[in-house]
Amino acid sequence: MRVTQRVKKILSHYESDNPGTKGNLARILMEGKLGGTGKLVILPVDQGFEHGPARSFAPNPAAYDPHYHFQLAIDAGLSAYAAPLGMIEAGADTFAGAIPTILKVNSSNSLATDKDQAVTGSVNDALRLGCAAIGFTIYPGSEYAFQLMEEIREMAEEAKAAGLAVVVWSYPRGPNLDKVAETAFDICAYAAHMAALLGAHIIKVKPPTAAISLEAAKKSYANIDGSTLAKRVEHVVQSCFGGKRIVVFSGGEAKGLDGLYEEVRGLRDGGANGSIIGRNTFQRPREEALAMLAKIIEIYQGKA
Repeated sequence: MRVTQRVKKILSHYESDNPGTKGNLARILMEGKLGGTGKLVILPVDQGFEHGPARSFAPNPAAYDPHYHFQLAIDAGLSAYAAPLGMIEAGADTFAGAIPTILKVNSSNSLATDKDQAVTGSVNDALRLGCAAIGFTIYPGSEYAFQLMEEIREMAEEAKAAGLAVVVWSYPRGPNLDKVAETAFDICAYAAHMAALLGAHIIKVKPPTAAISLEAAKKSYANIDGSTLAKRVEHVVQSCFGGKRIVVFSGGEAKGLDGLYEEVRGLRDGGANGSIIGRNTFQRPREEALAMLAKIIEIYQGKA
């Protein structure tokens, strides 16, 4: 693997990390059709935990099989595949070395009433399965936010010592945040910044809306342009150490292709490092999903 100058520049921003961790970041950044560009498209399949099997996979029954997702990510030329322990284990041998994997080490479910996550995987699991990184969700605003932050601090220390990269899903939610606040401009930037402060190498947040939620933040945002998605994304990326951390954005709920492509263009134009798209991918028939991912990759390449 020959690392491009663009990827070397990104790796230079992670000044405390050992060669093992930087090597695993390079594996992800150099993989697939966007390899070497500094842009990423990742397939996450943790929705079975979060939403249940039928809500996740019934629209495309082939997706009940973990091998389906490995193969889809490989055939689409994606940067990495992220999933909980059982999903990774179910294809780890067949697809060993075929694509970088990210072990999602905590999960929630729709039967629970608390805004919390259970630890469902370990750093040792990630090493045993040949993963490049661990993935962890925090809920800024939740009653359990501090507990989640302490858990990832401990797991990130162990992962980095073992040469793994750390991906943090930072999703604001809790009793003081309504649905509008969860994706508000100021809240998304705040959540992304928290993930950077916690030591994440790759930060995943939702695309920000134009809403400003925190009353205390409104004065600060009076002179920050949030008129377009690109401008809002630019600020979220800026909030991650002046753009010195990798920031990717979720695809969210299933939506029409035109709306999805328009959103990805906004992410690209705002300087996002890429997209991490689950349901919008695996709930579509395979050939339709491959065509969609090819178009998204072309958008990040500046060709569409």
